[in-house]
Amino acid sequence: MQIIPYIKYFFYLAYNWNAGIAWHIIQNEIRGEKKYGINSTGADELHELEKKGIDIDHSTIYMPASYDLLEKVFHHIPVNSFKHFIDIGCGKGRAMCVAAHFGVTKMSGIDLSKELCNAALENLAKTKTQFPGLDHKIINNDAFYFSIPGDADCIFLFNPFDEVIMSGVINNIKESLEKDPRKLTIIYLNPLHKNLFTTEGYTEIFHTKKMKYLEASILIK
Repeated sequence: MQIIPYIKYFFYLAYNWNAGIAWHIIQNEIRGEKKYGINSTGADELHELEKKGIDIDHSTIYMPASYDLLEKVFHHIPVNSFKHFIDIGCGKGRAMCVAAHFGVTKMSGIDLSKELCNAALENLAKTKTQFPGLDHKIINNDAFYFSIPGDADCIFLFNPFDEVIMSGVINNIKESLEKDPRKLTIIYLNPLHKNLFTTEGYTEIFHTKKMKYLEASILIK
């Protein structure tokens, strides 16, 4: 186990949040990375994208969802019943890899960063060795322009962008549902713009919050 990435991530979290939540998350990072056999720890402020001329004004930094929060949410709903799990702002693919362990067999991830997409593909390749039937796809694109597939029935979000992009994503979801009516579940971690969904008629069926920043909401329509 390489300890340096965990130390750097601890100090990043402690500086931006506090030492208590940093220690909680790092313990789960070490446990989760070992349990799921992937490499997704750390934060990335996406400066490399900016250097390449890519607009990151509406994006947030890359920071993976805490393993314990992911597991709590996936334990709460039967994710293995979903036909197509979509992770918008998938980063290094952590949520997708964990979802596979909970029985999800078809999944797609989208992210603005090519580097993060490549890391997600590497992690999913490791997960696929445990679940050979896993059908996965990673798309390097801006979520604002991503057309939601007609069979997508679960969308995962970990506060990947601001209200401007989220409004566009919700509009894309709306168009998809109008074209192919179906029940849709939204799993939204750190749900800063949850009101945009409730305004559109989504109902919150589950909410959890711990240590201020570890928050998740499940909404359906």
